[in-house]
Amino acid sequence: MSDALTYTNKDLLAILHSTKAIAMVGASPKWNRPSFFAMKYLQEKGYRVIPVNPGAAGGEILGETVYANLTEIPHKFEMVDIFRNSAAAGPITDEAIAVAADKGIRVVWMQLGVINEEAARRAEAAGLTVVMDRCPKIEFGRLHAELSWGGFDSGIITAKRRRVRLT
Repeated sequence: MSDALTYTNKDLLAILHSTKAIAMVGASPKWNRPSFFAMKYLQEKGYRVIPVNPGAAGGEILGETVYANLTEIPHKFEMVDIFRNSAAAGPITDEAIAVAADKGIRVVWMQLGVINEEAARRAEAAGLTVVMDRCPKIEFGRLHAELSWGGFDSGIITAKRRRVRLT
């Protein structure tokens, strides 16, 4: 999957539909950060999102306990969502590989702008599915026709001039 950074809608839907719990590495307690907004959205869609952030470990984000790393999470989760830079994605992916069997991890998902081909190859060699340079929140909305919540493709927001009828 990772070679071309192209993913079929069918593959992305299969991941999203088979996932119940997500460990979000880089989750922020700050309400104005993209990871906070993504976590809140995914929770509203029925996912359990477990925040991972060493600086906020022991606290809470959106009602979930924050853990310092994947190893400390006592629950099973199917996906690791990496909200860190491409260099940090390598060690996080290695940790995901190390605990995959114990935690039930099947997917390593790297956020928009996060691409680490070497880490992706290691994860795929370990039997994990990898998605890079995508956001599960955006993909969920796109694949479930929810982009209209912002007025897109709804006819409410348009760049076309309204025709005025003269009678």
